[in-house]
Amino acid sequence: MTDPRDEPRAPSPEGAEADGPATGPLAGLTVIDAATILAGPLCAQLLGDYGADVIKIEHPVAGDGLRGHGHAKDGHPLWWKEVSRNKRTVGLSLSDPEGADVFRGLVARADVLVESFRPGTLERWGIGPDELHSLNPGLVIVRISGFGQRGPYAGRAGFGTLAEAMSGFAHLTGEPEGPPTLPAFGLADSVCGIAASSAAMMALFARERDPLRRGQVVDLSLLEPLLTAVGPSPTVYDQLGVVERRHGNRSTNNAPRNTYRTSDGHWVAVSTSAQAIAERVMRLVGHPEVIDEPWFATGGGRAAHADLLDGMVAGWIGARTREVVIEEFTGAGAAVAPVYDARGLVEDPHVREAGMLTRVRDEDLGPLLMHNVMWRMSRTPGAIRFTGRAPGADTDAVLVKELGLDPAEVARLRERRAVR
Repeated sequence: MTDPRDEPRAPSPEGAEADGPATGPLAGLTVIDAATILAGPLCAQLLGDYGADVIKIEHPVAGDGLRGHGHAKDGHPLWWKEVSRNKRTVGLSLSDPEGADVFRGLVARADVLVESFRPGTLERWGIGPDELHSLNPGLVIVRISGFGQRGPYAGRAGFGTLAEAMSGFAHLTGEPEGPPTLPAFGLADSVCGIAASSAAMMALFARERDPLRRGQVVDLSLLEPLLTAVGPSPTVYDQLGVVERRHGNRSTNNAPRNTYRTSDGHWVAVSTSAQAIAERVMRLVGHPEVIDEPWFATGGGRAAHADLLDGMVAGWIGARTREVVIEEFTGAGAAVAPVYDARGLVEDPHVREAGMLTRVRDEDLGPLLMHNVMWRMSRTPGAIRFTGRAPGADTDAVLVKELGLDPAEVARLRERRAVR
């Protein structure tokens, strides 16, 4: 079998490497990314994928903390290559008064600022929202923090893990008798980053409809988007006094719903959220008799008989290979999907044909496989123009050619480590 990592692949029409000026629905928009790990940078990445000119600000000495996260190849951080794609990088110390002056000059020309410092930090440096809006009234400032800009927890250190714990996600994840379970990836940050990109666009839309073209401050915590994703547990508790608990891979809303092992050692996931799908599954696995049971008519009724239904489905799937299971489920119009690791995802024909992953030329590593732009647009598609760059790769171009600073002044700032 050919290793998919070595297989040459034509770039997808959307998300493919693009030379020249940015295109897309956000072309002409300038975004300052002064955030770090991970929600803010993901928000800025999404804006950059659809044409915004994103200027990434990172500390001139330490660099962005994301550069040290995840796997690296030949010293080049792979996660950085994706999350910082379509971003020009400027090394700039915002805590240095002279660095803050340069930052003011950049912000004066920008449409959006994304920042994730602990609340009060920008104000302490003299570059809080009030001052920035005095320079640029139209600026949209997206402030991302662990717990928001106000409230008793506002000053606490906040990371996605804490949001995953407090939101109810960890409490509801895992086996019934096991411990609360945290995700193995940046779930809270990712959900927040996607939400932040939507919030930024809402604020820009409001600016367009404002006769004075005023920007505003978006206050977004890591906690709140994940609260929404976890579901209506607070409402259920408020109205019924019910505290939901862990059910493993099962659901209280429907059954059968679980992961099941095939005869060749693979796993598949089955969902029966729709009544018709549940009926098709039970006919397929040879137990049509349960469809006539009164309790089978509702998702909650089926969930109460999950042991029975799971046993029937698991027995049928366990006697067949994954290929046969998926083929027969698909033929019956039932819902099934393989449980993939990274290799399975990369090899999947639908993922490949739909262009969910694409190869982009990287100046350090050559052709680099990464996630494509997140959604398809028929008239103004997004594009991956370049991958994450080296620290300070664009400092001179941005500060000298665009901001108009004298090269000697930039050199002086570099000597005092205010810029890189």
